[in-house]
Amino acid sequence: MEDMIKTQNLIYSYDEEDDEGEGTFNVVLDNISLNIHKGEFVAVLGHNGCGKSTLAKHFNAILLPHSGKVYVKDMDTSDEKHIYDIRQNVGMVFQNPDNQIVSSIVEEDVAFAPENLGVPPQQIAERVYNALETVGMTDYAKSSPHMLSGGQKQRIAIAGVLAMMPSCIVLDEPTAMLDPKGREEVISTVKRLNKEQKMTVVLITHYMDEASQADRVIVMERGSVIMDDVPKKVFSQVETLKEARLDVPQVTQLAYELRKCGIDIASDIISVDECADEIIRLIGKKQNN
Repeated sequence: MEDMIKTQNLIYSYDEEDDEGEGTFNVVLDNISLNIHKGEFVAVLGHNGCGKSTLAKHFNAILLPHSGKVYVKDMDTSDEKHIYDIRQNVGMVFQNPDNQIVSSIVEEDVAFAPENLGVPPQQIAERVYNALETVGMTDYAKSSPHMLSGGQKQRIAIAGVLAMMPSCIVLDEPTAMLDPKGREEVISTVKRLNKEQKMTVVLITHYMDEASQADRVIVMERGSVIMDDVPKKVFSQVETLKEARLDVPQVTQLAYELRKCGIDIASDIISVDECADEIIRLIGKKQNN
């Protein structure tokens, strides 16, 4: 499969001072090598401070490796001549949508990035409409962003990135400040971008139910990747995740507890529908016996 993003032995550290005022290095990313394929929906999990947001900022050259390499479509992020193309290919959406909103009118805000890229005005209008249509916000084109709900603001932030027509979108905990309805709106939009437009999606999240909807889950701890597999295989390893101070989807936890009680329920359940089907199967099995 074609790689969208590739890291090779990526190391990144922050300079700090110890109690005696001497300089030390705090290693945040420790020798990370991974490939994110074109069209994948990848979720990245980890406890606070594990390095997942730092990793995300390497994907469009906001941060550069101290050692190792990061490539976007085979372009080296540390090569300055590629910065423009890299940032056109990889769009970033952050936790607080208010920090990405720069205009008082929705359509002007979505137009901001393509205007800065020098896109012709007629193309900008088309891009703005298409981006707002994609996130389901065309009815709010003339509205003030600050009058919208949190979920709507985040969808506008996503539209602003889409107007640049990137190949990949990286979302750094985009639902952390939203209520359940807003979270659902944003994740539904992200899934639609991935499935219908084949856009590569990297979702940094601490919500297990969001991660369970991805094609692949990467789990980080102390700057390293400790798990990397499909959601069913990752979330079935409940003990390993708990050791990394992470939860699992509620239905996965339920299945885990039932298995501890001696009930022969599948260990790789990650959705409510799967749980319901498995319970029905167990009831039918018991009735047949």
